[in-house]
Amino acid sequence: QVQLVESGGGLVQPGGSLRLSCAASGSIFSIISMGWYRQAPGQQRELVATSTSGGRTNYYADSVKGRFTISRDNAKNTVYLQMNSLKFEDTAVYYCRVVGATGGYWGQGTQVTVSS
Repeated sequence: QVQLVESGGGLVQPGGSLRLSCAASGSIFSIISMGWYRQAPGQQRELVATSTSGGRTNYYADSVKGRFTISRDNAKNTVYLQMNSLKFEDTAVYYCRVVGATGGYWGQGTQVTVSS
């Protein structure tokens, strides 16, 4: 059994910052990638950022480049998403995804709302 526990979402004004965390626990071995997706109302889930090769290689969607930073603590099986300069269009439910040797797993999602 693998569990992903997310935290850090909330309400923030445009231009503000939030930091999301996702801690993986359970029978997860040989993590291949850790990342974040988001889904806005009425839209498909989209990739925001991923971290592979133990954190040595990161990928960002064009819409968040220069504003979001993904990082991870391999000892704690935890991935973070630092979100700066938030925009209205960043409002969504953010999901953590971890892919390991035993398969891919999703977190429960955390709401991020950017509003004035």
